[in-house]
Amino acid sequence: MKIIFFFLLLVSLPFFAISQSAQKLVYHFSIDEEIAPPASLRVEKAMEEAKEIDADLIVVHINTFGGTLDDADKIRTAFLQSDIPVYAYINNNAASAGALISIACDSIYMHSGSSIGAATVVDMAGEVQPDKYQSYMRSLMRTTAEARGRRPDIAQAMVDPDIHINGISDSGKVLTFTTSEAIEYGYCEAEVDNVKTLLNHAGVKEYIIHEQRYSFIDKLIGFLVTPIVSGILIMLIIGGIYFELQQPGIGFPLILALSAAALYFAPLYLDGLATYWEIIIFIIGLVLIAIEIFVIPGFGVAGISGIVCVVVGLVFSMVGNVGFDFSGIPAGIVSNRLMVVMLAIAISLPLSIWLGKKLFESTLFGGLALSTTEKTSEGFTVAADQMQMLIGKECKAATILRPAGKVVIEGRTYDAVSQYGFIEKGQSVQVIDYVNGSLVVKEL
Repeated sequence: MKIIFFFLLLVSLPFFAISQSAQKLVYHFSIDEEIAPPASLRVEKAMEEAKEIDADLIVVHINTFGGTLDDADKIRTAFLQSDIPVYAYINNNAASAGALISIACDSIYMHSGSSIGAATVVDMAGEVQPDKYQSYMRSLMRTTAEARGRRPDIAQAMVDPDIHINGISDSGKVLTFTTSEAIEYGYCEAEVDNVKTLLNHAGVKEYIIHEQRYSFIDKLIGFLVTPIVSGILIMLIIGGIYFELQQPGIGFPLILALSAAALYFAPLYLDGLATYWEIIIFIIGLVLIAIEIFVIPGFGVAGISGIVCVVVGLVFSMVGNVGFDFSGIPAGIVSNRLMVVMLAIAISLPLSIWLGKKLFESTLFGGLALSTTEKTSEGFTVAADQMQMLIGKECKAATILRPAGKVVIEGRTYDAVSQYGFIEKGQSVQVIDYVNGSLVVKEL
């Protein structure tokens, strides 16, 4: 009996091995959000994991109205360069940038009632962008379709309403395919209800599906790299620096600015966007600004250079350049990122000035400004009375007041503090109070 058992075992082993080898490992993940940095991070993670587990096939579930062109191009490139076949399953929408990344897949499957197309480049308000942007998008759509053996003229018609294709696109509107139309013209393999029917249609009978697992850290990084959050962090960096300059020593505003800078750069560095040179330039900018404020009188070359370095570091950390090579960067991306940074700065500075004024005047935050009255009944000397006599006099700021500094009255130098805000050296001021051993002045 033992001999017969071992004989049957030996005979069955090849069949077992064949069944195991016939089983395919399918990696599945979704893009069901705006095409933005979080989506490109998700795709990058998915492609790395699929390669690590030696997946035979990647199925990406797509439902998006589009997003940023640079992130769409990153995803498109990842799909085109993948050694593992990538199948798109469009469930509902693959519009604009979603159409581009779908066309980059080896095969496209669509759920009933879905659509693909409408890839005209628009801004955040939905306004159509100039032709230089449309030209770049047309080129991307055309070359991507050619790479996957699909008709490039159809891909271009999804961007440009002026492209006429007999019987397909002759209405003067950008092209959008329904599921049945996409099947008819080679932009969809079949209509399917789910991933299981997709795999059956693709001839994959035996398979194991490996779902992408997105950790809390992955979600946090994805959240931090969204344009809105990046803009808020830039505002905190600028606002923190501004408030730190309004008080002596190192305090909470500087800690807030440094924390915001760490949260801004860390996820971009992990994503491969921010590199050493961009972070170093940002730090050099901060050092130059500090030197200009605390060492060099006035505001000149060092201060301006520092501001430029800070802006350059913030902008290019969001651009996927390699070193100083920007040849592969989509048109308008640098100007787009510059607009985000400048808008954040333009909002944060006036807001910081307004908020600083309110805080200094507020009784709740009275400790931020000198507001205590020194009365003779409380033991103050005649010297205090002499200083009180200077109230109302007009004079010049002998140094920069940020807010502490010095003023000159009738040839004598006195310690002074601005009522609120920043006062340049040489500016005319008026003494309005004497508090805690210093004159309180306001700018005239």
